Amino acid sequence: MLDTLRPVTGRPRLRPAVVVRACTAVWNWRSAARCRTSDAENLFVTGADQREAREFCLSCPVRTECLAHALDHQVEFGVWGGMTERERRALLRRRPDVRDWAALLGRARSDHYAGHSRSA
Repeated sequence: MLDTLRPVTGRPRLRPAVVVRACTAVWNWRSAARCRTSDAENLFVTGADQREAREFCLSCPVRTECLAHALDHQVEFGVWGGMTERERRALLRRRPDVRDWAALLGRARSDHYAGHSRSA
């Protein structure tokens, strides 16, 4: 139940603190990750085994969030969001200007599903 104040007019309004808390709630993408219910250690392999680990990520509903987390935090080891360590390092080298991968990848995903094309 929302906490309300009654102004002079008699109409309820939200307390500012409630509005701030409601706006800052963050969805934890990890709870929806496919690897949460399996042996996630299989994603921390080396060499050719990384190909199989990448395939596991293809059907994960939070691939974008996972990849953005790994890029934003420069995670060195393991397959994250369907990309190997080497692929993430190469991407970070190619795009040193990106400061917020979560925002960039989120916009790209939204544009993709909205049917917007982006010219290079």
